[in-house]
Order: sequence, then C-alpha cells, then structure tokens
Amino acid sequence: MKSLILKTSLITLLVVIYSFSSTTTMKKDSVYNVARLKQPMKIDANWDKPQWKNIQPLDITNYMGSIPGFKPEARAKMMYDDENLYVIFHVKDRYVRCITNKINGPVWEDGAVEFFFAPDSKQPMLYFNLETNCGGTPLMHFNLVPRKESKELAIDDIKKIEIAHTLPQIIDPEMKDPVTWTLEYRIPIALLEKYSSVTHPKKGVEWKANFYKIAENNSNHHYITWSVVELEKPDFHRPEFFGKLIFE
Repeated sequence: MKSLILKTSLITLLVVIYSFSSTTTMKKDSVYNVARLKQPMKIDANWDKPQWKNIQPLDITNYMGSIPGFKPEARAKMMYDDENLYVIFHVKDRYVRCITNKINGPVWEDGAVEFFFAPDSKQPMLYFNLETNCGGTPLMHFNLVPRKESKELAIDDIKKIEIAHTLPQIIDPEMKDPVTWTLEYRIPIALLEKYSSVTHPKKGVEWKANFYKIAENNSNHHYITWSVVELEKPDFHRPEFFGKLIFE
C-alpha cells in the first residue's frame, strides 16, 4: 500500500513539474512567413496596394514597461526578392511628435517603428537595428555585442534604403488627435553584405528578428514588441528574444 501511495505521489509530482515547465519556460516562438514579391513594387507607403493586399500582417502588441494611457495599434508586413527586403508598417496612433531629421540621430525618441534582424542564420546574435521615425528619418547600426559593440552604418549607405512615409518629417508640437500613418521601405541585400555575412533569402531560409513601436519624447510614452521580450525594463536590444522569419 505504501509503495502504491509513493508511486501515485511521484506521478502527481511529475505531472505538476511538466505542467509548470510547459506554462512558464516553454515560450512559443513568434513566427512570420515572408512571402516572395512576384512583381515590381513602387515604394509609396500605400498599405492597400495590390502587392501587399494578400500578405498577412504581424501584430506589434506586447508592451514593455508601463502601459500608456493610449495604446497605439501597430502592424507590419514583409516580403523579399533576389535583391531586396520590403517592409511596411501601419500604425493607428495619437500624441505623435517627430523632431529628428538627421540620419543616425535619436529617432527612437520620436514616434517610430523599428526592425531588428539577424541576416546570418549561423550567427543569430549578430543583428542590424533599423529604426525609422514616422517622418521617414532612419538610424541603422550593425551590432556585435548588444549595447557594447556596434558599427554605425555610413550615411551614404543608409541613403540606399528607399523610404516612403505618410506623415510630415517634422511634427512639433505633438499631434494629440488620432492619426493613422504608414511607413514603407526597400532594403538592398547588397547593403547588408557590406557589414555582415548574409544567408540569402530563399524558400526555407530562417532569420531571427523583432519588430517594435516606440515613442519617448511625447506625452504617451510606450515600448511595444512583436516577439515577447521577457524583461520588465524596456530593452529592444535583446536578440535572445527575437522571433523567426521563415522565407517562403
């Protein structure tokens, strides 16, 4: 009888341990399937144009730090071809402020969207951060060690990224009323190869990445991610929490 009780208790304990590990440590990865662009596309920040029409969006909904009074709604889509990556963001926003108009300036302080990605499948901790405010001004670095060792891309190289946006370059004072804005860009793969090894996108190739929405210099501060970053204090430079991009 004692043996049976011990056996039953052991089974119960194993079930509890498995349930706990399943709910607390086995985080499900965020995954986005990147479609191949089948026809030429003008970069014009038009979320509804035919090339994007049937592409599934990803939702940027996971907040870091304090929850703002107004919650922006941010989504993104991505495609690729042999020579470029294509990304478009769609944001329902409010309290928008945008004052940085210098490339590689502090664009993250403005209403901004960000794309962090590791283009070398063998080295997923080495990544680019492309941060672009709603006025279309970008910043781009290549990171070897997060927040410790990075290389700022040359301005002439960043200018090779074609960017389109629907809001003015400068918005000051902040725009308190609700506004929907979009931002779209084309990133040449050849540009990435100047700074990093690149596993060329093709069917089945997997990269690691995250997408973000941010604003710091307005009255509605927020930090929002696509793939969950399991930290209380906001920090986007955490490649260990990147989700997966799987090219179709």
